[in-house]
This record gives sequence, C-alpha cells and structure tokens, in this order.
Amino acid sequence: MTPRTPSVFERLDSLEWKLCHRFALASNTRLLSLVTLRLASRVGDWPAWVLLIMAQPLLDPGQGWQRLVQFSLTAVVALLVYRLLKTRLCRERPSITFECIPCTEPPRDRYSFPSGHTMHAMMFTVLTAVSTPWLLLIVAPLAALIAISRVGLGLHYISDVVGGGVIGIMFALASLTLLPLAG
Repeated sequence: MTPRTPSVFERLDSLEWKLCHRFALASNTRLLSLVTLRLASRVGDWPAWVLLIMAQPLLDPGQGWQRLVQFSLTAVVALLVYRLLKTRLCRERPSITFECIPCTEPPRDRYSFPSGHTMHAMMFTVLTAVSTPWLLLIVAPLAALIAISRVGLGLHYISDVVGGGVIGIMFALASLTLLPLAG
C-alpha cells in the first residue's frame, strides 16, 4: 500500500511552492549564503545539540546533571514522536513534488513534515531560555539560521519549519512542566 499525503498538505503545497522556489533559488545563487545554510543545516543535524547537552554540567555545576538528563530525555521523546509523525503524514519534500525547487543538500528521507531540525532548534532554544538565558545570544540566532536553512536548501516547505518549531516548543514546555528546572 502506497502512503497517501493528507489533503491539507496538498493544499499547502500549492500555496507555498512559489515562495519556497524563490527562496531556494535566491539561496542557491549566493555562494556565501549557500555555504552558510549548508553549515547551519549540518550543525543542526546533531552537533550543536549534543554539545549543548554535554555542556550542561559545566554551565551550572549545581543543576547541570539534572539539565543534562532533562535535555536528553526531552530530545529522545521528541525524536520518537517526530519519526512517528513523519512516517505517518508522508508529505513529500518540495523538490520531489515540484522539480523546479532545487534541493542543494541530500535529504535523509523522502518526507518533509515536520522539520526535525527546526523542532530540535526551537526545543533547545526554549530549554536554554529557562536554564541559561545568557546563552540565548548564541542559541537563538543559530536556531533561526537552522530553520531558514531548511527552506533555503530546498528540503522543507515553510509550513514544515513552522510546524516543527511549534512541536519543538510544545515538547520543551511539556518537559519544563513535568520536570521543572531549579533556578
């Protein structure tokens, strides 16, 4: 049985494709921005977040180990739910549905919704805002660049990125509700 894309995604695809096409073409024509977007996307694969998690005991010797466990558990649960959503919703990547949208980075899989990179970026941004707000000077711009990179590289629709961001925020808030961080 072939996976079927929900009709809401078909409507969104037809609304978003021109903007995604323009954004991907603009990113593709400027060498510096393409290199920056590729780097941001690769850092958002996992290195930035593993570094952030592992740094927690150093950033706060008193609560760092609790934060390390909380950040790790939140990331694992979010990843499991993300994989479930991605394989059930089956929204094709923009470059698959619309061949005119250049994909300048090899995708890991065929499906687009939600953006896992953006989900994790927003999740860790919220967790960082609560645990170490001064670190937002680094984490927030990085999260924004990662989100932008996913559309600029032709890997996601804008709604994939927005959806991933909202899901990431929800996971962070749920985590903070279930396991409040001590100040």
